[in-house]
Order: sequence, then C-alpha cells, then structure tokens
Amino acid sequence: MLYFEWGDKNGILTEDDLKKHVFSTFDKLGTKKRVLAIPPDFTRYHSFAGPITELVWEYYQDSLKDILPALGTHSTMTATQIRTMFGRTPDSLFRKHNWRHDLVTLGEVPSSFVNKVSEGRLNYNWPAQVNKLLVGGNYDLILSIGQVVPHEVIGMANYNKNIFIGTGGAEGINKSHYLGAVYGMERIMGRAKTPVREVLNYASDHFGRHLPVVYILTVVGKDEKSQLCIKGLYIGDDEECFLKASDLSLEVNFTMMGNPLEKVVVYLDPGEYKSTWLGDKSIYRTRMALADEGELIILAPGLREFGEDPEIDRLIRKYGYRTTEEILEFTSRNPELQENLSAAAHLIHGSSENRFRITYCPGKLSREEIEGINYQYADLKNMIQKYNPDVLEDGFNSVGGEEIFFISNPALGLWSTRERFER
Repeated sequence: MLYFEWGDKNGILTEDDLKKHVFSTFDKLGTKKRVLAIPPDFTRYHSFAGPITELVWEYYQDSLKDILPALGTHSTMTATQIRTMFGRTPDSLFRKHNWRHDLVTLGEVPSSFVNKVSEGRLNYNWPAQVNKLLVGGNYDLILSIGQVVPHEVIGMANYNKNIFIGTGGAEGINKSHYLGAVYGMERIMGRAKTPVREVLNYASDHFGRHLPVVYILTVVGKDEKSQLCIKGLYIGDDEECFLKASDLSLEVNFTMMGNPLEKVVVYLDPGEYKSTWLGDKSIYRTRMALADEGELIILAPGLREFGEDPEIDRLIRKYGYRTTEEILEFTSRNPELQENLSAAAHLIHGSSENRFRITYCPGKLSREEIEGINYQYADLKNMIQKYNPDVLEDGFNSVGGEEIFFISNPALGLWSTRERFER
C-alpha cells in the first residue's frame, strides 16, 4: 500500500513540508508501541535519512526503541558521524549491526531461481538473512528509511535492499554482489528490475511478509543554487513506492550525455570517502559516459584504505582491480575469493575493463599502493591546484584550454551516453 507520494523534478520539499507529510503518514498508521528505525549509515549522509530519522524520534518518542543503521559491510558509525547525521536523536537508541554474527535466516531463494535470473551464469541458493533485532525485537512497526538512486550492484538503491543487504549477512551480501557483477554492471545501473532485485523481491514475497516494514524513500537532487534538496518522498509497504521513486530518480539523477566524455574529474568529499570500496562510485557512475581511451581523474583527499573491512582490504591489495575475465579466473582458483564474493565483485566493479584510464589522487596512500592495485597515480596537491573543486562547476569546464567534465559528488547521479544505456 502506498501511504504517501510526492515527486517533482523541478520542485523542492521544504523542511516544514517534510515534517508535515511524515507526521501525517504516521497518524494514518495508528498507535505503535515498539518501533525500529533502519536508516542508512554515513555513506548515505546526503539521503536526508538523518533528518527523517530525527522526525521518527520526535514523533514516536519512547515508542522508538531502537535505531539500526543499515551498515552492510561498511564500518560501524562513529559517535561524531551519528551526531552529524542524526542531530538530536539520542545516542542511546543506536545499535550496531554485525554482518558476520547478528543474523537470522528467514529462508533461502532456490538456486533454480538464481540460475534463471542470472541467465545461467550462477547456480547457488541465496540466504534471506536479516539482523536478529528485526525478528526478536517484537516490533509493531519497522521503518526502513533511505534514498532511491542509481546503484552499481542492484540497479536502483534502497527498498528491500536496505533490509536484506543493509542488515544482512556475509553470505547474502557476497552472493548478491557477485550476481550483479557477473551479470554485468552496465546492464544493471539505473534499472529498477535487475537479477539482484528479483532475488530480493523473491525473499520479500516468500519470507518477509510477517515483518511490519514501512519504507520511507527519498529522491534527492539539487536546487537552482546547487544545494541538495528533496525532489521526491514516497512512503509505503510494498514495491509501488520504490517503483515510483525509481521513475523520478531517473529524471533527477540520470544525466544522458550527447557524446562520450574524454576526461572526467570527480571530487570525493574526505568526510565521506575514505576507501576505494566507497570511492569507486566515481568509476561506477561515470563508466557509461567515458570515451574509449578516455581518462577518469579521482581527487580523493580522504582516501586512506581500499576496503572498509580488513580482510577485503587485504584481498584488494593482493589481486587488484582487473578485467571481469581475470577476476572470474582468480575466483575459480582461489578459495579466499570464493569465500568473499563481494570482494571479487568489487574488483570487477572497480575495473575499467582496460577501456579507459583511471587516475587516483589519494590523500593518505602512496604511489606504490595505488599502482599496486592497477590504477594510475597522481599527486593530490598538484592535481587539486590544476582542477580546483572549489572553483569548478558540475558539468563542463575549461581548464587551461582543456575541456573536462567535473562531478562534485558521484553518489548523487549516473552519467551515460544513450548508446551504452540502451544496450
């Protein structure tokens, strides 16, 4: 059921309107005694999930028993990140998701279904796992909060991904990431219906109907002053709110280029991007727009590691970002990759498939470390002097007579030529 919908690619949902619509929807849901909120973590700071979670606390007060950030495999949020993102919401409400241990398996999507949606590429069961709080907390309302935006693993982020991946376990996360990578990232991004989404929908339909989940989904864009704002708000308990948000997100967050781009410069906010695990969004979101033999320059002042998880960091350093065929071969021969399929998938996602050049300009990693994972290296200080993110505007810029395309935050969009998107 769709409880509320509003979307306008040319409009803005104000702070007052957000509160009014969220509160009026909660009124419709009736009195609740035990509420769980599942917002994204700090990697989705720009989703407006922080202010919405604060509204959840303001409305439900003592009935809001727990807040479980949907970490997936990301690092646990720090106290500073929680305060920055969630404002006045009490620290005592926040719980940590342990993706290796705090799990309940609701059921298994059969291998025959995975084989079908992967077009015969894979043949394994997929465990529908969630954090044990969702099952054992005796909640009469679970609010899943987040942003719908193009995504490299599942096509469009959020909806039941927030539940089964964000609060899921290692095996499910690994297998879903690998499914998306093997099927082909460029066949997935920007699409609401993908093999990974179909697996999650199967899990929702067969194993998750007893969970009292209501989704609060935003679509985020920029106003005329290039400030982030809410362009869409959809609240419901089934797929309808996600599909409507996806349609609007394509209008707001998807930029179709007339011609392939020869040089793209992406800036990664140091407060948000500290690893290539996250920073490679700059690759995922621009790859369909980059010309053959083009160059992607990534200004990454906060970059200090490759994986958010120590084991994944080790695997990235060992194998590096290589072509799909190379990673598939490595995976077939190495149990450590077979046991960490999300890492194997990430190594595929972060590759240019030898089609364009990737130059990283890190704040806290050496030339040897960057070149060791098969990227090119450039000095951050020199490159920021040349491509100053404080001066450049999103879109086309002329720098020393050279035309470049600048992106200040890759998480907010998807860029492609029509030919590559419609393949």
